[in-house]
Amino acid sequence: MNLFIDTNIFLSFFHLTNDDLDELHKLTVLLENKQITLWLTEQVRDEFARNRENKISEAVKKLSEQRSKPQFPQICKDYEEYPAIRELQKNYDQKLSTLISKVNKDIAERTLKADQQIAELFNKATIIKSSEGLVTKARLRMDIGNPPGKNGSLGDAINWEALLENVPKQQKLYLIADDKDYFSILAEDKPKDFLRDEWLQRKDADVVFYRRISQFFKAHHPEIKLASELEKELAIRGLAESGSFAETHNAISKISKYLEFSKSQASEIAQVAISNSQINWIICDPDVFDFYSIFFENHSAALEPELRDQLAKELAACKKNESKTEPDFDFDFEPDF
Repeated sequence: MNLFIDTNIFLSFFHLTNDDLDELHKLTVLLENKQITLWLTEQVRDEFARNRENKISEAVKKLSEQRSKPQFPQICKDYEEYPAIRELQKNYDQKLSTLISKVNKDIAERTLKADQQIAELFNKATIIKSSEGLVTKARLRMDIGNPPGKNGSLGDAINWEALLENVPKQQKLYLIADDKDYFSILAEDKPKDFLRDEWLQRKDADVVFYRRISQFFKAHHPEIKLASELEKELAIRGLAESGSFAETHNAISKISKYLEFSKSQASEIAQVAISNSQINWIICDPDVFDFYSIFFENHSAALEPELRDQLAKELAACKKNESKTEPDFDFDFEPDF
């Protein structure tokens, strides 16, 4: 999955956005698990660096404007509520001042969570370097009036030409941008017709457009709310799709850090131990056996009887092998048949 995120989306995490910073961490999880390729142009990286300070300055200014400045007419001062309100106001202003101080410290040290999450994404992205050729193509694009681009700025045109040049043919582009240079004036959840048609002609593939990262996740992982849950889901998928002993051992190492699973997740984990031959053949290997032993102890009650009995038999067979570690519980029970 080829993903491009415009600069304004990254900058919005320093200012006002409906997206939570956890959306960025979820993208990092997808990158680490090779579920997406994030294309990052040097143009976007430089634009972000140039505009970061301005966005932060605007955000801090708005934060400072939140100081309470209520005025009370003289007639209010004789009521018992007045001293309590004044005390609340004083406490609010003190807390706000402390917050602003901490924010300014993190800004100076570049330790804002947004900085950390974006830096992590940038480090894992696939970089497209700027070149004289890209600039030339972008300038021609702007001169003849083809989108994206505006007001004599080459930035968006450079990004688009970079994507046309580097994304493989016959592969969709998933584009996230909150910029009228990219979205249709007829339907703001769609890319401009010109860009979509050009991508189809050049790449024989479609462009899928979103204005928020949260919209992207709603479309592709609607059930996932937290990055930790996405990590768990991908770990389960990695186990289910393991096609070699090495892949199975690698998948077990990733999934072993989780102790709790939903009923549907538990069912899938148990099922693949039976149906995936790569797992089943090495289920008695120490790491695989240890994981499934703990898993069975914690989640057997959530499994359908037939599936529970099948997994119990597999583990019991391992238990009888003297070379395997004796578990702390007994799989030796009467199956439900």
